Amino acid sequence: MKKYRIINIALIFVFTSGFISCTGGYSFTGADISADIKTFSVDYFENRAPLVQPTLSNVFTEALKDRFLSQTSLDLVNTDGHLNFDGQITNYRVSPQAFTGDETAALNRLTITINVRFTNTKDPSKNFERSFSRYADFESTVSLNAVENDLISEIVDQITEDIFIQSVANW
Repeated sequence: MKKYRIINIALIFVFTSGFISCTGGYSFTGADISADIKTFSVDYFENRAPLVQPTLSNVFTEALKDRFLSQTSLDLVNTDGHLNFDGQITNYRVSPQAFTGDETAALNRLTITINVRFTNTKDPSKNFERSFSRYADFESTVSLNAVENDLISEIVDQITEDIFIQSVANW
C-alpha cells in the first residue's frame, strides 16, 4: 500500500513539474505567443471616418489594450512593444436595412470599420495590415442616441476579438 502511495506521489510530481516547465505560449484563450514576446503597445486609433463619433477612438484604443491585458500575460508599454498595433477608424455609418411594405426601414445598421497595422518585432512573417468591420442592427423606432453606446460596445468587443484572433491566436 505504501509502495503505491509513493508511486502516486512520484507521478503527480512528474506531471506537475512537466506542466510548470513548459515554455510554449499557449493559453486558455487560444493565444499562441512565443515565450520571447513580453510586451505589447497600442497606438491611439485616430478617427478618420466621414462621420466622426467623438468617443470612439478612445473607446476602441482602450478596449484593445484591455483585451490583451485580460487574455495574455504581456505587459503594456507606451511605445515599441514586441507586438504593436496602430491604425485608424475608417468608417462609422448608419444605414437602413429591413424595409416594410410602405418603404420605410424597420431596422437600421451601425457599421464600424477599423484599419489595423500589426507588427510582431520577433516574427515579422506574422505582420499584417487589414480592415476589420462589424455591425449591429437596431429598431428604426429607436433613436441612435438611445442605443449608440451599447452598440459601440458590442461592435468594439467583436472587432477586438477579431484582432486578437488574427494577431496571436493560431486558429
